[in-house]
Amino acid sequence: MRNIQLIIEYDGSRYDGWQKAVTTAKNAASAKGGAIQEKIEEVLSKMEDTPVELTGAIRTEAGVHAYRQVANFHTESKKKTYEIKQYLNRYLPRDIAVLEALEVNERFHAAFNAKGFVFEYHVTIGEVPSVFDRKYNYYCFKKPDIAAMKAAAKELTGTHDFKAFSDNKRMKKSTVRTITGIDIYGDESEITVTVSGDDFWPNMVRNLVGTILDVGLGELTAAQIPDIIASGDRERIGRAVEPKGLFLADVKYA
Repeated sequence: MRNIQLIIEYDGSRYDGWQKAVTTAKNAASAKGGAIQEKIEEVLSKMEDTPVELTGAIRTEAGVHAYRQVANFHTESKKKTYEIKQYLNRYLPRDIAVLEALEVNERFHAAFNAKGFVFEYHVTIGEVPSVFDRKYNYYCFKKPDIAAMKAAAKELTGTHDFKAFSDNKRMKKSTVRTITGIDIYGDESEITVTVSGDDFWPNMVRNLVGTILDVGLGELTAAQIPDIIASGDRERIGRAVEPKGLFLADVKYA
């Protein structure tokens, strides 16, 4: 049995996220274009003429994009890796692309072997929202104070219990995570926030960026952040920014 790793790029605008969900009447009514994982599995299953299960490195929520998602699947196919890549790109929707297909060690697991993740969040600033950036950038009329945002980022970096940044009040797993770095750079028209860490649950990055942005806009202060973290209270953090500005930039395996 061969183990094939895929490097995948996608525009998440019309999808319900990476991970397929159990369909119910409630979520079927609110569904967008289905899950990205599901779309790729459909093409792989057609290629193999048998059901194929694809494992992604990390779950991205509805509307979130990826420059570099990593996934793997097992197959008995004799196709060369470039043929698998070509087949997928021929039949996948145009907003999902396979950048690489590689044969890897049979023990490789896209999620379990991942050591860290890098996300980017894009913010556009200006009087009139750009018609071209509207699908991929969060829009802010007022220019945030980047120095204040960097001070907030410093307070969030490190190993903390990030329960306050979880949207799941019933989360039973540990909410301790390590943020290895938050970089903020930009100019008068655009700001990019890059967040790196060992692991993230759904909406966590959006909650972190929203809090940093609220500090930049003067709605919170960096000095409040240690108390917010210690409180574990979701109501005390900043807003969750929209998913359209968020990109999975990389998955680290070493």
